[in-house]
Amino acid sequence: MKTYHKIAVIGGGGRTGKYLVNQLLDGGFQIKLLLRNPEISAQTIPLSDPAVEVIQGDALDYEKVHALIKGCDAVISLVGQRKGEPLVASKATLHVLKAMTEAFDKSEIMRYMLVSGLNLDAPFDRKGPETLAATEWMKANYAESHWDKQKAYEILQESDVDWTLVRVPLIAFTEERSEIGVSLEDAPGQNISAADIAAFLIEQLDKSTYIRQAPFIAKV
Repeated sequence: MKTYHKIAVIGGGGRTGKYLVNQLLDGGFQIKLLLRNPEISAQTIPLSDPAVEVIQGDALDYEKVHALIKGCDAVISLVGQRKGEPLVASKATLHVLKAMTEAFDKSEIMRYMLVSGLNLDAPFDRKGPETLAATEWMKANYAESHWDKQKAYEILQESDVDWTLVRVPLIAFTEERSEIGVSLEDAPGQNISAADIAAFLIEQLDKSTYIRQAPFIAKV
């Protein structure tokens, strides 16, 4: 298994992103962050750390994504849909995949991990009543962003990258760590902490268990 040293992070300035950034730094990784507003992000993540490099820009800008990924070993995306802004999930995924193809040597393993909600559907799902209810609610109330995330998943399936799409329930923005369950069929619980999401993503860098799959994770 490839050893990862420098990680490109999209969405590191977000509410879950700061937990990922801090855990990566604690783990001795170097990080490149794509941030729209570094001066604001500096209030919650240590941008002055010598292990951190910042690319100012947006995931909708291909040139910025390419600059982010260059020189990195893997990409982790926590980018979310902001209200009233252009759809981001599928376009960001296309940009990441294209940039990875251009930035990585073809002999290298290309690792890409990203996070989505329970409402995303995958071929082998056997969603229970609660997960189905959450899925239908999202489809009814956030139809455009739901289908954009679904499109991003379809784009991933057609790529030759080693991707993992992690599906999560309601997020508690705390440092609390708990036992988590993982399933390829249904959410094993109704909530999870941002700290646990970050830890799971980092753990997957050294594992091949969920490559090209979309596991659900939750507190159990």
